[in-house]
Amino acid sequence: MIITTTPTIEGKPIRSYHGIVVGEAIMGANVVRDVFASITDIVGGRSGAYESKLQDARETALRELEERAADKGANAVVGVDLDYEVVGQSMLMVSASGTAVSV
Repeated sequence: MIITTTPTIEGKPIRSYHGIVVGEAIMGANVVRDVFASITDIVGGRSGAYESKLQDARETALRELEERAADKGANAVVGVDLDYEVVGQSMLMVSASGTAVSV
């Protein structure tokens, strides 16, 4: 499965379009991690705990996007866009959307 943010894939003409596909992941953060991340923010530096959680959410959203594209008979997704949102006070949502195509 080819997944790209570009609207086309160089050297591979799009033969058919299968529609928009979306993958989403909502991850909760725990209280201990929040406390240590707050300390990191005050002292300065990067929060490894949140970076790891963000990476997990992104990978989950992209994997779900790929599965939904495959279910539609596609072998690629073009025009992929990643969006990040905070839900409530301790939930992180990552959404990946794009157009499922056959090349």
